[in-house]
Amino acid sequence: MTDSGVTRKLAAIFYADVAGYSRLTGADEEGTHARVSSHLDTMAARITEAGGQVLHYAGDAVLAEFASAVVAVERAVAVQQELAARDAEVPEESKVRFRVGINIGDVIVDRGELFGDGVNVAARLESLAEPGGVCISAAVHEQVAGKRDLAFTDMGAQQVKNIARPIRAYAVGPGAPEAPSGSALDNLSQDIRFCTAADGAQLAYSAVGDGPPLVKTANWLNHLEYDWESPVWRHGVHAQAADNTLIRYDQRGTGLSEWQVEDISFEAWLMDMEAVVDAAGLERFAIFGVSQGCSLAVAYAARHPERVSKLVLYGGYLRGRNHRGAPEQLTQDEAMIDLIKVGWGQQNPAFRQVFTQLLVPDGTPEQMDWYNELQLRTTTPENAVRIREVQNEINVDDLAPQVQAQTLVVHIRDDAVVPFDEGRRMAARIPGARLVALEGRNHLILESDASWPRWRDTVTAFLRGEA
Repeated sequence: MTDSGVTRKLAAIFYADVAGYSRLTGADEEGTHARVSSHLDTMAARITEAGGQVLHYAGDAVLAEFASAVVAVERAVAVQQELAARDAEVPEESKVRFRVGINIGDVIVDRGELFGDGVNVAARLESLAEPGGVCISAAVHEQVAGKRDLAFTDMGAQQVKNIARPIRAYAVGPGAPEAPSGSALDNLSQDIRFCTAADGAQLAYSAVGDGPPLVKTANWLNHLEYDWESPVWRHGVHAQAADNTLIRYDQRGTGLSEWQVEDISFEAWLMDMEAVVDAAGLERFAIFGVSQGCSLAVAYAARHPERVSKLVLYGGYLRGRNHRGAPEQLTQDEAMIDLIKVGWGQQNPAFRQVFTQLLVPDGTPEQMDWYNELQLRTTTPENAVRIREVQNEINVDDLAPQVQAQTLVVHIRDDAVVPFDEGRRMAARIPGARLVALEGRNHLILESDASWPRWRDTVTAFLRGEA
């Protein structure tokens, strides 16, 4: 962030334009203007409903952004179908058809507008699309392929105006998805929805799987889509969804939820969780908390004992750094906040690598690269600082004895992010809680960790009610 208000971020960029606009207006200026305006209103409404944001209109064109490439493509195909159905009875020579291009790119944000190569590529992809069609970049294709009922046609490398390098492009339409690789669990499809917190903040949440409801509370940084496919989170969330209806959400200021929010506080996070479980129609459910999410789970369970059946608390704490009486942790965190301010939003991942190294010190290069990218895509440097500061002030120590739900506490002995003593304290403060200590160093347990099978089996057995 600079003094001029310019910042950078990764975004899914949606660019749409009317095919043959000059011909249409030449034949019927007023009629074309009315149809285009009506179609633009519909497109803007559908973009907003899906959590996107319309940034700019230029006559017959519209520029929008999404936090999710999958949602952007899904919405583009759906709105093209809707507009085509609306014009079904219009004579062929008078039909208004949009071309849509979608790209994932690092963009400059200045006074509410997006600039940069990422936007330019989206505009060039639009020019490659057929009237009424959608064209996406290879980067978008990697995110979308296999996740929705869509068909992709590889258009190869395209040389387009004002872009020095060739662009690999794919045409998109409804049809059978490309076969995803991986285990049978990869065929589970999560349903992403949106709801509104009591103060008006827009929240994204998902439901996947079939079984007793299990709500995962938000933690440091989440992104519903990237977490679902990531080499860091995938094995955990897929395992939970195999036996349960897993409800996850992105807390305010992160992921697919609204980023521009006034209130980022622990009470606001509780408000978010209350909104999500109500929107999902849950009456009684288990909660799974990770790291910061454990304190949120404890607070919710103390406030709503009648709704919580079980708690699984992994790698968490009751007290933030400012309440642990450990000066060395405060000194370390001050340095971390300075790193966020200086280097979080940079394309070079060196600053974010410091956080990644603490969270998954034994991670593979692929896992570390993915987590570096997640941090850039999930929130702004300003929000990351605000979230970190709220974490430091968390203190639900007095609420823990009020928890009535059956509780399992799991903690890694050599966790470098949350000391093992904080997990032990949490188990001691919650009546009847069981503590399971696992060997390892990774704060976020990886599928390759020796302790992962025990972690998985212990959590699964606890949620099933087995000994």
